Amino acid sequence: MSTEELAVSPDTRRVIAGRYQVGELLGRGGMSDVHKGVDSRLGRTVAIKLLKPQLATDPAFRTRFRQEAQAAARMAHPTIVRVFDAGEDTVRDANGNEVQAPFIIMEYVDGAPLDELVSRGQIDPVHAIRITEGILTALEYSHRAGVVHRDIKPANVMITRQGQVKVMDFGIARAITETSASLSATTAILGTANYFSPEQAKGEQVDARTDLYSTGVVLFEMLTGRTPFQGETPVAVAYQHISEIPAKPSSINPRVSPALDVVMRKALQKDRFERYQTAAEFRADLETAAQGKVPRAPKHPERSDALFGPSPVQVSKAEATIRQLADDTALPRTQSRPPALWIIAGVILVMSVLAGLLIWVFEHNPSDVISASSTKVPSVENDSLSQAQHAITAAHLKIVVEYEASADVPKGAVTRTDPSAGFVTNRNTQVTVWVSTGAPTIKVPDVVGMSDKDAQQKLTDAGFTVGYVHQQDDQDNPAGTVLSTDPAGDADAHKGDTVNLIESNGLVQVPDVTTKPVQEAQTILTGLGLDVQPPQGDQSCAVQPGTPVSKQSIVGDQPQGAKITISYCLGNG
Repeated sequence: MSTEELAVSPDTRRVIAGRYQVGELLGRGGMSDVHKGVDSRLGRTVAIKLLKPQLATDPAFRTRFRQEAQAAARMAHPTIVRVFDAGEDTVRDANGNEVQAPFIIMEYVDGAPLDELVSRGQIDPVHAIRITEGILTALEYSHRAGVVHRDIKPANVMITRQGQVKVMDFGIARAITETSASLSATTAILGTANYFSPEQAKGEQVDARTDLYSTGVVLFEMLTGRTPFQGETPVAVAYQHISEIPAKPSSINPRVSPALDVVMRKALQKDRFERYQTAAEFRADLETAAQGKVPRAPKHPERSDALFGPSPVQVSKAEATIRQLADDTALPRTQSRPPALWIIAGVILVMSVLAGLLIWVFEHNPSDVISASSTKVPSVENDSLSQAQHAITAAHLKIVVEYEASADVPKGAVTRTDPSAGFVTNRNTQVTVWVSTGAPTIKVPDVVGMSDKDAQQKLTDAGFTVGYVHQQDDQDNPAGTVLSTDPAGDADAHKGDTVNLIESNGLVQVPDVTTKPVQEAQTILTGLGLDVQPPQGDQSCAVQPGTPVSKQSIVGDQPQGAKITISYCLGNG
């Protein structure tokens, strides 16, 4: 986020849909601005995405936008930024005309976008794998729900202060690309060409594997500090996605293992049928590579047309003949009616299924099935307490609230209910709702003084994630020794939180002591743990009052205990 963007004053007077107070500007993109805001009705902090008003002039976009926002709102998962509301707000353009501006109300994430972290340089492979696994977990959930993101890129991935990964903007790219909203919309989409899949670059139909390719590009960028293809224009980059072979990440970053190279090669295949077919398959190979093992090529199960479209594999002649016989109603039947045995078997099978279904229903919820005053417990998991109260009250049920710690459900959201969602019961029945108090807190291990390897192992065993490792000069501790942690040892933190390390680099900053008296210089250098040699007389310069140091053998960053010699003037001048 640029300084210019941060300098924009918040439009605190604007209220959307009569309830959302627009606050400070968080970020600005080609097609939208994102503000921090407050839902005055529920009293919670939200993120407000304001899309450009010109998008709403296209009726096709408005229809598609509503459909995609509804689909995104149905997705409730810890790795996906929740969509609470969407619609259009009436504003005035530069000419004073009233126009409709689309908006989305989302979960506010206290953290930083991944593109901000990537801009600082290469990310440690272990950390990059963990972030990618979080993205893939979100995609696995969305793909099962039939939703393809289409615009996976670092700017659409948030990392919370606790290190949790959250993916946002599901469906928005689809709403824009599948309509002729405006030239600026097209330009915004071309702006993400660095993360295009080959099928997107060719204008072909996309599916779940498109998201997996883009995720591979994001992983490549985290490992190497740049995207696999560079070009002067988006069109040039898109063409490279179609025709060029990316470099091995290990050729750019030696810390990348050969096993991770194998994963990247498969993730960035041009042919989507040679690529990872599911997010779970991609994540499994990442886990294998993280252990230093080269993943084996799995045998893919039959592909589902729901997400992937029809397979290009040729149908055998025998199978084609069978299909033709099955579909050809003109062929004569050799038997006028099915055998009596088949009919009897069919009747028995149907009766057995019905009997089993009735037994199951009455065992799980006996008398309520036939009660005219029955109702069903709504699904409120991952909803806020206020949302759960509204839904349960609307279902004519009474609510009792309990609290419990949860590492998977955000603080303030519902973890479970008793009876569970979908259970049919009488009206006015009591439903207990458990609300998350956040992940349980544990003590951060005190690893100061340990070696880097031992410290990371102890933190990982305790359930923490090791974040960034910073090195600094230290005169006492060997290289790789942990000097401090953030959070500090014995502090309370949540399981899964990120702990950053500061370690000794084994170096000492040797100051310039020339012009200081010899005795004072010796005291300073000895205090740094240096091997100070006896002072040497310098016959080339005249004796000076106070016997200042005229020369020293080393200065700046030097190994601990380094030998240093200082000289002083001893000549007659």
